[in-house]
Order: sequence, then structure tokens, then C-alpha cells
Amino acid sequence: MAAMPNLQVTDCSSLFAPRLPHRPLTLPHSRFIAKASLQQQPHQDSASPPSIVNRRQLISQAASLSLSLATLSTLPPPVKSEEVLSEWERVLLPIDPGVVLLDIAFVPDDSNHGFLLGTRQTILETKDGGNTWVPRSIPSAEDEDFNYRFNSISFKGKEGWIVGKPAILLYTSDAGESWERIPLSAQLPGDMVYIKATDEKSAEMVTDQGAIYVTSNRGYNWRAAVQETVSATLNRTVSSGISGASYYTGTFNTVNRSPDGRYVAVSSRGNFYLTWEPGQPFWQPHNRAIARRIQNMGWRADGGLWLLVRGGGLFLSKGTGITEDFEEVPVQSRGFGILDVGYRSEDEAWAAGGSGVLLRTTNGGKNWTRDKAADSIAANLYSVKFINDKTGFVLGNDGVLLRYLG
Repeated sequence: MAAMPNLQVTDCSSLFAPRLPHRPLTLPHSRFIAKASLQQQPHQDSASPPSIVNRRQLISQAASLSLSLATLSTLPPPVKSEEVLSEWERVLLPIDPGVVLLDIAFVPDDSNHGFLLGTRQTILETKDGGNTWVPRSIPSAEDEDFNYRFNSISFKGKEGWIVGKPAILLYTSDAGESWERIPLSAQLPGDMVYIKATDEKSAEMVTDQGAIYVTSNRGYNWRAAVQETVSATLNRTVSSGISGASYYTGTFNTVNRSPDGRYVAVSSRGNFYLTWEPGQPFWQPHNRAIARRIQNMGWRADGGLWLLVRGGGLFLSKGTGITEDFEEVPVQSRGFGILDVGYRSEDEAWAAGGSGVLLRTTNGGKNWTRDKAADSIAANLYSVKFINDKTGFVLGNDGVLLRYLG
């Protein structure tokens, strides 16, 4: 058994070592054209027969109308804007193409102040509720020649935490005005993929090998919450009927935490999933009851589980809590994979996925409708995050960020 070490330190040196919007065209009204054409010319010959005058007026009017129609026919048709969806607005970001957005969080005491993380050492900051974002420089994260992938951020009061890969841990006690880097121990098993601020100077950190560590003194000491890595657990239980455990590569594909501290994680191959509850010494592996491999899993607002499979399938657990009993819910995914689900309330949730797939439910997940306006977004949407019932975001690749309008 590979026992999970406690990570303790005595001093800082040994701590965890951009088409402009289309302007609608105003068509000249035919009555205006006729009225202008029928105006008497200043030097018109009063001796001209009435029939000749009328014929000239008619020819002039027809020529004006033909010219107007010909001009209109050469103009390009109005272009439908892709920036505003039915209930979402795309926010343009000052980042390079190719950046994948990974997490977002706001300071609890200031709903306008938030941070956005991503690949290629991306940290953005907003102070207007997510309408505009600016790059944020953190000197302590730029000392080395690493291109960090910032995976997770969490706030509790004015205290905040950021973790990334290669191993990096950042901490703030002043709502992100300044960040300090906390060194990490080389004994840390796996890469940090998730962190949760739990209380004053306290946090919970998870690695992709299943290690869970908790701190209560601002990260100077970390205590192991599980006794072994997932690989060690599976080596002990592979004979107990966990299908595909022998192919386990030792890392999580995804991990999600419930508000009460329970975790659900998907194995890297998607052939089974694992759960953990506070107080349990080990992760509990579970067989999947679905033929297709699991893409992601998470917690519903009512305490139940949702499960996504490759190819666009969505399943909901029967009842609440941890279970292996799921039933499929029909969705219009167009064959693209659904990658994440985020609940705005117990009844309303949004699901996002490949090629701009965006789905909505208003009855807890029983029925889903597709937001077709999102089909034109040429990006994969990886994550749905609701800060509260009025503030939500969808994060994707190529720097795509959607903001909830309500």
C-alpha cells in the first residue's frame, strides 16, 4: 500500500518546495421618391403641354426608383451577430488565440471583482462583474521559465487560492490585490487539479492521482485526508469486480466537489468512476452501468449526480446521493460531446459541449432544449460556472467566454 504522506514544513524554504457590428440599412420610402420627383423644376417651361410634362415626370420617377433598387441589390445582406445569444453574451478577452479557459471565481465580498484562469499562464481580472477583463501579472508566478496552466481558483472572504501545473500554489489574503507563492513539497503525488477555500486560512486541495490534502494554517502544513492514492486503492480492489481497473493509468480525467464536501471523479479512460466522502480513508471505485465511456460527472443542485458520456449522452442518477443507478435523458447534442453541466438553481441548469453546444433545462434536467444561437460559435465549451443565480459564465477554448444575461 502506498501510504499518503502528510506534508509538513517548519519554514518557508521547505514548504510545498477582434467585424464591426452591421448597421441596419434604412430603405428610402417610395412615397419620398415620388414626392421628390414630382416637385416642379424652377425653370420649367410653362408653355409645355400637360401631357409632355406628365411623361417627363413619370420617366424621372421610374429612373430614380430603378437606380435605388440597383444600388440596394449590390449591398451585402445583413450579418447576424454572433456576440449575443438568447441569454448569453460573448465577452471579448485580451488573450492570444488558442488559450483554453479553465476556471473562474469572484471575491465573495465584491461581486464585481473576479479572476479568470487558463492555459499559457493566463490570469485575467475584472472589476465590473465580468464585462471587461485585463491581464493580471503576478511576479511570483513569473520568476521561472515555466508556461503555467492555472487549473483552479477559489475564494473564502478575502482569502483566495490558485493552483496550477507545473506545481504552483498562490495565496492572497487581500482579495487578490497581492499574491504570494507558497512552495510545494516534492512528495506531493500528482498534479494539483482542484482547490477549495473552506474557512479562514483553510483550504482543500486535490491532485490528479487522488491525493486530498487540507490545511488550516495558510498552507504552511498540509494533512492527508485519504490514506493512499487511487492507484494503490485499485491494486487492492481490482479483484473485487471493478471493470477496467487493470487499465487505470493513475490519473483523474475530471473531479467535482459537492457543497458538502463529497467528491466524484472519472478515471482517465472513462471506464469507471470514484467517489469520496469526508471521513472515508479511501476513494470508492464504481462500475459504470452505461456502455459508452464516461466524459464527466458532477453534482446536481438537489444532491444527485449527473453523468455525461462520449458522443453526447446525458444521464441523471435516480434519487440523490452516491449511486450506480442512472437513467438517460434525451438531449439535442447533434452528436457532439457534452462536456459540463452547471446549475443556476435546483430547476434551471445549462449544459455545454463541443462545437458550441449549449442546452438548457428548467425542470431539473428532465427535459433539455438547445440554444441554436450558440451553434455559430466555433469553439468547444468546456465549463459552466454559476457564481449565483444572476451571475454565470461558460468557458471554452480559443479564449471563448460567455456571460449570462438572465
